[in-house]
Amino acid sequence: MKIGILTSGGDCPGINATIRGVGKTAINNYGMKVIGIQNGFSGLLYKDVIDLSDASLSGILNLGGTILGTAREKVFRKKITSPDEKDQEEIKKCYHELGLDCLVCIGGNGTQKTTWMLSELGLNVVGIPKTIDNDVYGTDVTFGFDTAVNIATDAIDRLHSTASSHRRVMVIELMGHHAGWITLYAGMAGGADIILLPELGYNMKVIIDKIKKRMEMGKAYSIVAVAEGIEIQGSSERPAMYFAKEIERQTGFETRETVLGYIQRGGSPSPADRNLGTLLGGHAAQLIHEGKFGRMVAQIKNKIDDVPLEEVAGKLRLVTVDTPLVQQGRRMGISFGVWV
Repeated sequence: MKIGILTSGGDCPGINATIRGVGKTAINNYGMKVIGIQNGFSGLLYKDVIDLSDASLSGILNLGGTILGTAREKVFRKKITSPDEKDQEEIKKCYHELGLDCLVCIGGNGTQKTTWMLSELGLNVVGIPKTIDNDVYGTDVTFGFDTAVNIATDAIDRLHSTASSHRRVMVIELMGHHAGWITLYAGMAGGADIILLPELGYNMKVIIDKIKKRMEMGKAYSIVAVAEGIEIQGSSERPAMYFAKEIERQTGFETRETVLGYIQRGGSPSPADRNLGTLLGGHAAQLIHEGKFGRMVAQIKNKIDDVPLEEVAGKLRLVTVDTPLVQQGRRMGISFGVWV
């Protein structure tokens, strides 16, 4: 069998570990031929490929980013969603001209939806979920998330010392457009006093009252962790800047903001992400060997499993009020900006 591997969407730690997991398992355990498709789905259209061998897959386990390159799939998405059958036939032709028996697509929500569309065209595909946001539906966790949480937690830890020294309020903005998983996990692990998530929204009065109450209790500083995707009422400013200005204006307490940004997506993956990517990649190769296509590999209840792509496409896994860390945080007196 001959399989292709591509990575699409934003980069994140653990992609190379996953490519390695797929490729080495396919080559060494199942005797498959493996090629890498460069620069996302566009590489499939332009047949921009490289051969992957056991040797070429060595030494990449600890590398951040992706050795195959990645890209947003605008041109490809236009073709696959086009009402003109010629566009879809072109995609199928490219797939078959490469001699593929299966295409492994590593990516987040958009990638998994596109992978499902390929499956609907009758092509053999397997999806592997990746994103630091941890918001892919159908899996309990995605690789990249653990590394991002570690980086974000370290940043919050460092803010504690300068916040306490200067008796300031520190607002740190973390990644997460629609889902607040990074902010929730890093905020809890880093001891943030207020955690603001896109899924829950916020009430400014609750936030201000919380900070004032802490000061009245003799707690000389506060840490506010906010997800970048939270919807700001009546402002186009970045969340960190908006909340820092409002907190200082309404409390009089000196307030500073930090936007951690792309640092959360870079660098070497954590051991947990390396191992998760390895396991997911190996299971993808097993599915191909067994002829089980149109599925996404996943970790469900601490076991490596797989789910139909049609159950995943177009859905998000979001934080809810019933999420255990939210419930525990509330019991401990941590504010989520919406409850008194």
